[in-house]
Order: sequence, then structure tokens, then C-alpha cells
Amino acid sequence: MKAYFGRRYMMSASHRLHTDALTAEQNRAAYGKCNNPHGHGHNYVVEVLAGGAVNAETGMVVDMAALDKTVQAMVLERFDHTNLNLDPLFVNRVPTTENLCRAVFELLKDALPAGDLAYVRVEETENNFFQCDSAN
Repeated sequence: MKAYFGRRYMMSASHRLHTDALTAEQNRAAYGKCNNPHGHGHNYVVEVLAGGAVNAETGMVVDMAALDKTVQAMVLERFDHTNLNLDPLFVNRVPTTENLCRAVFELLKDALPAGDLAYVRVEETENNFFQCDSAN
């Protein structure tokens, strides 16, 4: 039987939604106020869900401290209090929260200390969230 363990993390980052593939007018039409030349920021909530067999000795799916260490090193140290547009992952990709969610999933999928990454969910605002899972 597979069990799941989820953990939430918080980070703040800024971005500007803009692509050189579109004209200035097309960027404004596509991204609205998120195309502001000065950018804007969010207090993101990143949720990580890992699943696997429950360890017979510890009774846990994932060691929470090891998961925290991995997320801290791979995600929070990289993105917290940064401008996402300046990160190498977004040089050729618009730093939408959809793309941020995909990037976090890719960074973590092979890095977890135990368990399989079931999904990553990134909450941008109290109304907007995005999710990537192993089926994507």
C-alpha cells in the first residue's frame, strides 16, 4: 500500500511576464498588469507531496527533515527573494507560475531522499494555484 506525505513551504519572488516572441502590444494583451516593466512579486506557497511505502522501522513515508533539506537546497535557496526572470531556467521561458511549478517539479523529481514525487503545487495568490504531477 502506498501512503503520501505533504509539506508546504513559503517563498517570495518577483517576475515580469513578457516574451520577446510577442510585440509590446501583444505582451500587454496576453499578460495585462503582469507585463509591468518593473515586475511584481508574490508570496508563493509551494506544496510537495511524496508517496511510497511506509518504512517498517520508522513508520514514515518520507523523513520530513530530509525532505525539508532537499527543498531548501534545490528550491528555496534558488528562488526565494529573487527575480525569476534572472534565473537561468527562465532565460528562454516566461516565468509564469505554471512554468515555475514545472521547474520546481523537475528540480525535485530525482532529488527526493525517499519516496516518489506525486505532485508539486504552487499557490500564487489565494485564488490562483498551479499543479504538476508525474503524469505531466
